[in-house]
Amino acid sequence: MKKQKCAFEGIYDLFAIRIILDSPTQKEKMQCWQAYSIVTDMYQPNPKRLRDWISVPKSNGYECLHITVLGPDTKWVEVQIRTERMDEVAEHGLAAHWRYKGIQAEEGMDTWLASIRTALEAGDNLEVMTQFKRDLYDKEIYVFTPKGDLLKFPKGATLLDFAYHIHSKLGNQCVGGKINNKNASIRTELHSGDTVEVTTSATQKPKQEWLNIAKSARAKSKIRLALKETQVKEGVYAKEMLERRFKNKKIEIEEQTLFHLIKHLGFKEISEFYKQIADEKLDVNNVIETYQQLYNQTHNLNAPKETESAEKFELADETAELLKNNEDVLVIDRNLKGIDFSLSKCCNPIYGDPIFGFVTVNGGIKIHRDDCPNAPELRKRFGYRIVKAKWSGKGGASYSITLRIIGHDDIGIVNNITNVLSKEEKVVMRSINIDSHDGLFSGNLVVLIEDTSKLNALIKKLKNIKGVKQIARL
Repeated sequence: MKKQKCAFEGIYDLFAIRIILDSPTQKEKMQCWQAYSIVTDMYQPNPKRLRDWISVPKSNGYECLHITVLGPDTKWVEVQIRTERMDEVAEHGLAAHWRYKGIQAEEGMDTWLASIRTALEAGDNLEVMTQFKRDLYDKEIYVFTPKGDLLKFPKGATLLDFAYHIHSKLGNQCVGGKINNKNASIRTELHSGDTVEVTTSATQKPKQEWLNIAKSARAKSKIRLALKETQVKEGVYAKEMLERRFKNKKIEIEEQTLFHLIKHLGFKEISEFYKQIADEKLDVNNVIETYQQLYNQTHNLNAPKETESAEKFELADETAELLKNNEDVLVIDRNLKGIDFSLSKCCNPIYGDPIFGFVTVNGGIKIHRDDCPNAPELRKRFGYRIVKAKWSGKGGASYSITLRIIGHDDIGIVNNITNVLSKEEKVVMRSINIDSHDGLFSGNLVVLIEDTSKLNALIKKLKNIKGVKQIARL
């Protein structure tokens, strides 16, 4: 009474009458409502106290029709209307379902048991069972699909729960949707009576944070499964790419040295090492370079050579001559021969960027942008290995760059971005990943582009898209 803020006079079920019908299965619903009609014709009903658990049974199988009417002496009386089968279930529990065959409520029972099976199969620990108990005992909500089908969820369920309830693929690619024809994010909480529609994107992938958004055990188990599958796929791809790069450099992979390398880089799990490569957080060239150093140390290939006279020394190549005088400038041209150089992955310089060269341990040169985040540290610690550099020629090659885009969330934002890119000549989109959160979106756009002039023009056009507030080059 305190919780509901209800006075004693507001307690209607102090006295109740139960009507139990001897009804055939196929006529149960109809005859229950006929009994309801007879009662309400004789006595004034309270419409706010109507509870219809016949059309939509409780998750534990309970079916009954409850109504409160104004009886003799103007006293409120609760009337419960149900059949013998329904009464058997209410009195003796769920096992009573199996005494009856071909009944309507069996479908709900099968769904209930299926949810238990899904939670047990996909769960890693007791967390799943804790969530499952919440599904059983918390208040429930009922929402509609666009076709009018009625679905049941635990209170607090989100649009993401709805998507995973329909199909795993729909949940994995969900980017938002519509609730009662209004745009909504995957975090939006559902309420009874809502009509829900899901919007998907082929580029969308499940994220770890989705486990905090989903409320039902069914959705959480499917998200965990999808995250595991994604991690395995990315790991296989990264492993194949690393082996291919080793093969291109004609380096045989020694398993023991590779394990030593993974430990040396601070990884406890091999899967995490490959995940960092797949996410491009680890530069493959640096990995190979470190591997060679460890391999040489393990096999004593770094032993000092016998001292030779300076008279016999000859300059090996142009690179050494270039480093002799820091005032020299390395001219970067796609037709440049005789010097082993590559563009650094940490800042991805493109034609037109102010650049400098950094001489690596194996003699090759890495090209960095002047504003590279690693530039201050390189200049401070290895100033003697810095080489001035500039671009030459007219470019013509395509370079991969990543743009960070932030703005207001909008269902058509991905489509608007791709439309702009499709109209740009000599600009190729490699990937796009958009994530929405509390009315805002952020994402990374990877494109192939020729030079900084085309890049600046592209950024200007993207900023004109409605909803886009900020674009930064990574």
